Amino acid sequence: MAEDILTMARELAEVTRLVEADDFGATLDRFVTRIVRTIPGCSGATITVRSKGAVETVAEHAAPTLDPLDPGPMVEALTFVEPRRLEDAHNDQRWPAFSARLLNSGFGGCLALPLSTGGDDNAVLTLFSPESNQFGELGFDVVMLLTLHAGVVFDNASLYNDSSQVVTQLRTALRTRALVGRAQGMLMRHFGYGSDHAFDALRGTSQNANIKLRDLAQQLVDAHEAGTFDAVLERFSLTG
Repeated sequence: MAEDILTMARELAEVTRLVEADDFGATLDRFVTRIVRTIPGCSGATITVRSKGAVETVAEHAAPTLDPLDPGPMVEALTFVEPRRLEDAHNDQRWPAFSARLLNSGFGGCLALPLSTGGDDNAVLTLFSPESNQFGELGFDVVMLLTLHAGVVFDNASLYNDSSQVVTQLRTALRTRALVGRAQGMLMRHFGYGSDHAFDALRGTSQNANIKLRDLAQQLVDAHEAGTFDAVLERFSLTG
């Protein structure tokens, strides 16, 4: 078992190094795929997240189609932040509707493990087996290994995803500011406006024409380059 745990650790640690190469969803999908390949008796896996009251499955591999809101081990693991085992879906009557859907999908049991995400979101890694009583012998060391690595992957992927979104938003804002500045300068040269007057003219036209300021500026810049600047000014009723 010690050698098996070491092998699992190597397999899962490899995934934590892939965050920067993949987006958020791809990283988590890669992780659950590795889980299915690595854990004995596991033929499907999901990561389910509760964020701001909404519950969503954010990654899955060969897993049954289940509603993450249905009463069952996944919801309880999210709610109580404790592992939940469904060893035998044929005989366990704690969640009859969940068990029935699991059996109808060709699975006999599952194990839901809460993840330590280090943030406000709750997340659960759920392992599925086509046979009953597959995860009862899954040792404490293995469970801790799974939750630790899954939590690290989730946190790293979330952080990288959030950081990428911030960078994208900053780049968009900078491009917009530069574009509006160019259109502002064109109005200043064309009409002899001051800087504030030119910006007020752009903003007022944007509101009156129900067009985003960025899009208006883009049209003015494109028209200036195409030699149709006066026509666009007339179309938007921009006059001196």
